[in-house]
Formats: sequence, C-alpha cells, structure tokens
Amino acid sequence: KLILLDEPTAALGVAQTAEVLNLIDRVRARGLGVVMISHNMEDVRAVADRIVVLRLGRNNGVFEPDASNQDLVSAITGASNNAVSRRAERLRMERDHSAQAGEPRP
Repeated sequence: KLILLDEPTAALGVAQTAEVLNLIDRVRARGLGVVMISHNMEDVRAVADRIVVLRLGRNNGVFEPDASNQDLVSAITGASNNAVSRRAERLRMERDHSAQAGEPRP
C-alpha cells in the first residue's frame, strides 16, 4: 500500500507541520509506503529515505536526504551555475584562502 501526499505541509503553521510530519513517520512505521511531493526541502529531509527530483516530468536525480543544497538546486533548476552553487564555491574559496594565509611560512 502507498500513500501519495501532494504538498501536505503547504500553508500550515509550525505546529501543524510537525503534526503532519509525525503522522508520516507513524504511517511509515506501519509498513506503508509514502510518496511526498513538496517544495519544502526541510520537510522532505525530515521524513525521506531518499529524494527524487523531477524536472520537466522526468527523473533528474535520486539523492540521500543529507545531499547538499547545491546538488538538489542543480537538479531542480537544471543549472549547475546557480546562486546556491556560486555561494558554496565562494565560501569554499574563502576558507581555502584563510587556511593558506594562516599557515606558517618557511
């Protein structure tokens, strides 16, 4: 048996969202499959065994719930050069630069 939920937490408050996510966990614990369609990655990650990104009606990637936002946004938008990717790269470069600057010189 399978339950299909389309945006089950859309327009809900924090308490109601928590109730829905807890209900999903209880349903899964009873052995039922759950497919949740949502744009809210935080909610998806809270209950997912895996994340499947559909883009233009096609499977554009299967991810673990701990996948990076960069990878998910790239799959969702179809673009690897997006704001999330650029920010992640900029932060990585800043960390690398700071680490190099802090190294003792011979």
